[in-house]
Amino acid sequence: MLTKVDVVVFDFDGTLSAKDSNFEFGKYCFKHSHKLVVYLPILLIAWVGKILNPKGIWWRQIMRCFVNPKMINDFVPGFIKQHKMKRFGWAKEQVAKEKKNGNKVVLISASTNYLIPHLVSDMKFDAVMCSQMEQDKPWKYKFLCWGKNKVIALDNWAKENKYIPNVVRAYSDSKSDMPIMEIAKEQVWIDKKTGLRK
Repeated sequence: MLTKVDVVVFDFDGTLSAKDSNFEFGKYCFKHSHKLVVYLPILLIAWVGKILNPKGIWWRQIMRCFVNPKMINDFVPGFIKQHKMKRFGWAKEQVAKEKKNGNKVVLISASTNYLIPHLVSDMKFDAVMCSQMEQDKPWKYKFLCWGKNKVIALDNWAKENKYIPNVVRAYSDSKSDMPIMEIAKEQVWIDKKTGLRK
């Protein structure tokens, strides 16, 4: 039997936390491994691709072409410790408040599965959904959790748990989240620079 549940959806980058975790992790890697400078010309190609085709996946993979399993093992722990300090002060408390009100609270982020679960491990979400990367090729997507794919991720989670999701509220900073925001009864837009509600 399916159970109808009230759900509150949070985005992460720019919504609960300042800065983009993917971009910041890239900067962290370059800072800690000067050998990566050889990748700069390739990254410029990716930036052109982003301008020409913002919805594309190929430039996202090119932008991560320097990431390998060893780098994740070596750099992710230090990055997580540093990047957690960029979380907006109200974030953890608001997640707890939404849960206390009886809602299922989920995080749906375009950032990667080797970053996001660690960045929110202390926030007690009912579910954390994010982009899935291949383990041996962590630059390559198995599932890009962005745009309308966030709705697909939510639907898949609901089916697995035999829920009928009623999205009562969604928090985001970006227009790319319109597909998930449009199914929410209340849209909470956050200023990614200040962390304040718009």
